[in-house]
Amino acid sequence: MSTEIVLVPGFWLGAWAWDDVAPLLVERGFDVSAISLPGLDSLDAAGVGLAEQADAISAALDPAADRRVLVVHSGAAFPATMVIDRQPGLVDRLVLVHTAIPVDGIAFNPEQDGDSTLAEAWDGLEQEGSFRDLTDDQLATFKQRALPQPHDVVTEPISLTNPERSMVPVTAICTVFDAAAYQDYAKQGVPFLAGLLEHQVDYIDLPTGHWPMWSKPAELAELIAAAAAT
Repeated sequence: MSTEIVLVPGFWLGAWAWDDVAPLLVERGFDVSAISLPGLDSLDAAGVGLAEQADAISAALDPAADRRVLVVHSGAAFPATMVIDRQPGLVDRLVLVHTAIPVDGIAFNPEQDGDSTLAEAWDGLEQEGSFRDLTDDQLATFKQRALPQPHDVVTEPISLTNPERSMVPVTAICTVFDAAAYQDYAKQGVPFLAGLLEHQVDYIDLPTGHWPMWSKPAELAELIAAAAAT
């Protein structure tokens, strides 16, 4: 039986973000592809919104595969949730890497002026512990290769209409915050986490920063492989 794993990076990143993880999954016998979302595959992000990014994720998933596992990091959870809302049967398991499932009608930052850049967010990320376990070389590469996040992706409210998306099983790999915090904040109604309550979620702790594909690639690959087998 063939199991396909599609890896989708979050804000400011391209497919290259998974370079340390993808080969480890291939070694385990999975069919693996990493994609760059529209608007993050070049400097031209004009007209790119959540729908265009969701289209790209759908196109990367092979309907002929026996199983399709979608792994999304950070902000990629928004277009990924649109995918399972449109086509819940296309994804056999959704794996969230330090992210969550949004609820209908919210946006990352409706007040964002222009594209979102890593430079704008750097100090806040550092204070939150998001850079934990990263080397100076990894941080330098991040700064060098990061692209602006398209304005429309950041400001556009997500539109979700299909309750059947809750039928897709979910694995949440929790890094900066542990699983207990995720669940507690979701129950409190935090919009960026409340969507987790609509799904059957397996929570797994991986204590590190926001980018475990760089800080703990072997451990992350092991957890993704385990999730793909369930």
